[in-house]
Amino acid sequence: MNNTNDMHTISLYVANKPGVLARIAQVFARRGFNIDSLVVSPAMDGHYSRMTITAQGNPDGLDQIIKHSSKLIDVLHCFDHSGENVVSKELALIKIGVEAAFRSEVLQVVEHFGCKVVDFTESSLIIMVTGDTDKLDALIRMLAKFRVIELVRTGKVIMVRGEEVT
Repeated sequence: MNNTNDMHTISLYVANKPGVLARIAQVFARRGFNIDSLVVSPAMDGHYSRMTITAQGNPDGLDQIIKHSSKLIDVLHCFDHSGENVVSKELALIKIGVEAAFRSEVLQVVEHFGCKVVDFTESSLIIMVTGDTDKLDALIRMLAKFRVIELVRTGKVIMVRGEEVT
């Protein structure tokens, strides 16, 4: 029996043209998949882009999404990398409201998770953290006892290890 909440990480290599993202998002929507995170950036030459999409849903539906996406004229290739040997990272910026009495405690948590303080005022600080999803989730849980003003996450970016192309 398939779990309908399986998490999938899909990479697409696409032409860097207007409308490509909308057409791909439409394929996911038609199959009832919600896109949890989406990262798009130009590839080396700028004529193509790399998309990394994280979505939940039934693996059978995902196979259909990959087949349909691969048929789109501006999609060069589309792969599910779930369970593969990949490097996977996210970036988050977190703004924390912190009084002087709690500042050292917050900074200890920040140091433990290898974060960088990128902005510091009398009443708040902004930290930057990179790592896998579990690391970011753990940090956010640790910071929940403080006043988190704002949180921005990039979503996953992945790259297959070794010589194989993502």
